[in-house]
Amino acid sequence: MRLTVFWQRMADHFGTEYADTFARDHVMSELGGRTVRQALDAGWEAKDVWRAVCTAVNVPHESR
Repeated sequence: MRLTVFWQRMADHFGTEYADTFARDHVMSELGGRTVRQALDAGWEAKDVWRAVCTAVNVPHESR
């Protein structure tokens, strides 16, 4: 998954402004105690981060 697709999915689910806030501030156990931004900066694949977000916040299956 390209980062542009990842960020579009984040914006579609959370809204443009909250997607960035969530990515910066929400520490997720699914990402090893990292935020979305920290996981991406650490080299995690965007598809894996998106899967973790989907699990953590119960993104509807049709939006995954």
